[in-house]
Amino acid sequence: MTDIKIAGQVISKKLPYRPPYEWDKLLTFFEGRAIDGVEMVRDQAYWRVIRESVDGREWIGWIAVAHEPEGDQLRLILPDQLHPILPLVEEKIGHMFDLNCDPHEIYDRLRTMNEIKAGLCIPGTRVPGTYDAFEMCVRAVLGQQITVKAARTLASRLALNLGEPVETGIEGLTHAFPTAESVLNFGEDLPNTLGSLGVTGQRSQTIRSLAGITIRGLLQPQSPAAAQEVMKELMTIKGVGPWTAHYLAMRALKWSDAFPSTDYGVKKVLEPRSQKEIQTLSEAWRPWRAYATVNIWNWR
Repeated sequence: MTDIKIAGQVISKKLPYRPPYEWDKLLTFFEGRAIDGVEMVRDQAYWRVIRESVDGREWIGWIAVAHEPEGDQLRLILPDQLHPILPLVEEKIGHMFDLNCDPHEIYDRLRTMNEIKAGLCIPGTRVPGTYDAFEMCVRAVLGQQITVKAARTLASRLALNLGEPVETGIEGLTHAFPTAESVLNFGEDLPNTLGSLGVTGQRSQTIRSLAGITIRGLLQPQSPAAAQEVMKELMTIKGVGPWTAHYLAMRALKWSDAFPSTDYGVKKVLEPRSQKEIQTLSEAWRPWRAYATVNIWNWR
């Protein structure tokens, strides 16, 4: 682990995992999508601003997550003043960094992917989760049919203009991402507000609907059956199709069998197969198709 030098009192918590663990690929994934002011990758670690409301009190601060491969663990670092919410943060980081999966069980099912392309499936590949469900919703909507870089630019613009400024003492961490409640507070003016930042009117309405679902608490990690029910509800929202629903199921609901078969990257790696052929092929990967998807995204 790269030494992380921070002024002030901090808490350091070990978070174990089952090896192998493809840390570098996971960190690269987060780095390519990092929202300016809210999160960053530095010193081979992931950093972000967090905001939590617990028992009527709001907590805002920063966290860092680093890798200690010699101990088969990640290390969570946060300022001492966030100690009261450590269990909540630890749980969310566990989901975000997929610490509870069994990589050997998953690879045993997916190893046949290497018959399609050599090295397509790598043991220890994790499904990147999210720290904040509403933030993930906004990312997913903004990422529809545009590049990862363009979506990141829009999300950063939204965060820096509508997010809450935060004094973290960490260079590069300056804002908390807007909450679902704060977005809904714009009311009928939301399309104009987001429109000035480059978000279309329809996507603004979709973001508003997803804010409502977030407040209802539906976008937390779910059992497989519950996740599928949430996906059905998501797809009743105008602007949420199968790709967005499966993407949110992968990253927010942590459903291991989510499979965005229409994703450009998936289709590109598996070409010239048709959608029907891709779906048929994926049947052999159940119930780990989310992991198959990430392996496909990682393939170069």
